[in-house]
Amino acid sequence: MRRLFPVTDETAAPAPGGGSGEGAGREWSLEELAAAYAYPEPGPGGPAPWLRANMVSTLDGAAQHEGRSQPISSATDMRVFGTLRALADVVVVGAETVRKEGYRPARAREDFAAMREAAGQRPAPAIAVVTAGLDLDFSLPLFTSPLVPTLILTGASAAPDRVAAAERAGARVVTAGDGIGVDPVRAVRALADLGHTRLLTEGGPRLLGQIVAAGVLDELCLTVAPMLTAGAAQRIAGGPAVTVPHRLGLVSMLEEDGFLFTRYGRTGPAY
Repeated sequence: MRRLFPVTDETAAPAPGGGSGEGAGREWSLEELAAAYAYPEPGPGGPAPWLRANMVSTLDGAAQHEGRSQPISSATDMRVFGTLRALADVVVVGAETVRKEGYRPARAREDFAAMREAAGQRPAPAIAVVTAGLDLDFSLPLFTSPLVPTLILTGASAAPDRVAAAERAGARVVTAGDGIGVDPVRAVRALADLGHTRLLTEGGPRLLGQIVAAGVLDELCLTVAPMLTAGAAQRIAGGPAVTVPHRLGLVSMLEEDGFLFTRYGRTGPAY
C-alpha cells in the first residue's frame, strides 16, 4: 500500500524496488491503518458524534455486483473494512443490507483489544439495524449471540409484536422517529445518548441516501475498485436528490493493486 495524499516528502520519494509513495511495496500494519483512519479527537466540550460511511464503488459507479458488494472488494479493502469497524463504537446498517449480506455480530479483534480498552470502548462495536418494519430473522446470531447487544433503530409506530420479538431475541429497540421510519438526525442523537459517538455506517445505498439528505454525514471512506460492471447496479447512495450538492474535502488517499482508498470529510460546519 502507498499513500498518495496528503503529499509529504515520503509520499513523493521513490520506494526501494520501484514505485513511489509512503509505504509503497509493503503491507501496512493494522496500527498504521488505524492511525490513517483515526476519528477526530474530542473537542473542549467532550466527545461529539462523528458519522462516517464506508462504501465501495466500481469505476462506473456500481456499489454492488449481483446484489452484493463482495465481488467488487479486495483483500486490502477488507482489511480497511475491519479496521474501520475496530475503531467504531457502533456500526449502523440498513435492514436490507443485513438480509442481503448475511450480517453477523461484530467480533472482538485481539489486534485492537488494547486500543479499544484505552479508548473506553467495548471489546467490539455494536451493530445498529435501521428498520421501519422490523422484517428481520431474530433467530440469527446477529440477535441471539452478539458480543455486544444488537440495537434496532425504528420509528414510534413500529408494530408492537415485532418490537416484542426483537426484545425477546436480546436486541435493544431504540425509537428514532415519530412515524414508521427512522429520522437520521434523531438516530445519531439517540446513539450518542447511549455513549456511541464514533459512528460508522456501511449502507446500503438507500440508508446512505437518507443520511446524506439529512445532512448528518461527516465523512465518507470510499474504496474505488478498478473494475467496470455496466448493468443497472445501485450507486453508493440512493433516494431523492438533495437541493444543493454536498461538498466534501479530500482528507487522504491510499492505493493498493489499483484500488484507491479515499477519505473525504466535511469542508465546513454544514458541508
